[in-house]
Amino acid sequence: MSHEASNVWRGVLLGAAAGLAASWAMEQYQAAASKAAEAAGQDLGGGDGDPATVQAADRAVRRVTGEGLADAQKSSAGEAVHYAFGAFLGAVYGALAEVAPAVRSGFGSIYGLVVALVADEGAVPRLRLGPGPSETPAKLQAYALSSHVAFGVSLEAARRVLSLVFGPGR
Repeated sequence: MSHEASNVWRGVLLGAAAGLAASWAMEQYQAAASKAAEAAGQDLGGGDGDPATVQAADRAVRRVTGEGLADAQKSSAGEAVHYAFGAFLGAVYGALAEVAPAVRSGFGSIYGLVVALVADEGAVPRLRLGPGPSETPAKLQAYALSSHVAFGVSLEAARRVLSLVFGPGR
């Protein structure tokens, strides 16, 4: 395997692990932002339906078993989708960071914004997992964008720490 190819695979692995850490950090950010909004008398709730992650999990289970998730399973299934998607996004980021360092611009914040625009503003409404941008209040869009910036920054921070821990070529 060439040195460049091994660097890409290293980036994929470190990025996937960093994506898991960034997914956790994103959840912490969202919990803190929701708590702050609640203290200010604002509601950041995303509406009456299940989150996109829960809906995606329900669709997958329905395709495999023919039955949807039980209410008791929804939270865990949504978490699994959130972390799996975070690991996937981290793997992509890690690979790109090895071959196109510009992807790390803004300490990962640009990547986080791109993810928000492509996933939340594009794929989620197209897949009918949630409302489109024109149907979402501005404060919820700002919350979603800032959450994804937190994901991107956390992703780059975790990737850098893991790169130091595992060093080049280990």
